[in-house]
Amino acid sequence: MSTPTVEFHFDFGSPNSYLSHKVIPQIAARTGVPFKYVPVLLGGIFKMTGNQSPMQQFKDIKNKNEYGRLEMQRFIQKYKIPFQMNPHFPVNTVQIMRGAVAAELDGKLAPYVDAVFHHMWGAPKKMDDAEVIRAALDASGLDGAKLLARAQDQDVKDRLLKDTESSVARGNFGSPTFFVGSEMFFGKDRLRDVEEAILSARA
Repeated sequence: MSTPTVEFHFDFGSPNSYLSHKVIPQIAARTGVPFKYVPVLLGGIFKMTGNQSPMQQFKDIKNKNEYGRLEMQRFIQKYKIPFQMNPHFPVNTVQIMRGAVAAELDGKLAPYVDAVFHHMWGAPKKMDDAEVIRAALDASGLDGAKLLARAQDQDVKDRLLKDTESSVARGNFGSPTFFVGSEMFFGKDRLRDVEEAILSARA
C-alpha cells in the first residue's frame, strides 16, 4: 500500500476554498492521508491563465450565478458549515497569502489558515487592511505584527510567486485545486473524486 501526496492549492479569497477547507479534515480522517496546503495567489493565476471569477465570467448569463449560489447553499447545509458572505468581497489577498507563506516558514501554517479563513468567511472582516489583519490574527492567538512584517520579506514574496507559477504549470487555473499525485481536480464539487483517487492510490 502506497500513500499518495495530496495537495490543496488555495487562496483565502475563494469562498469555495474555505468550504473545501472545512470538509478536508473528514476526508483526511477517512483515508488516513493528510492534505498538504499550498498557498497560491488567485489573482496571479487569473492573469497567467486568462481566467476570471465566476461572478465576472458569467455575469451576462441568465440564471448561472444564481444557480452557483444555490449550489453553494446546498453544500453549506449538507456539511453544516458556518458561512457568511464577506461584505468586502472581492478582497485583495496579497498580504494574507504572503502571510500564509510566512506562517508556513515559521511552522504555523495550520493555525494561520484556520484563523484567516475564519476571519474571511466565518466572521468576515476587511482582510486586505493591514490593521484589521493584525487585530484578527492577534485575536486568534497569533502574532499579527510579526507575521505581517515577515510577509514583506523578499524570500516570502518570491516563494509565493514561485509556487503560484508552478501550480499553473501543473494545470491549475483557479482555486480550490487539488492534486493527488499528478492527478488534478478542480472545485469543491470534486472532493468526492479526490477521496476516491486517494483510496485508489492506496489500494
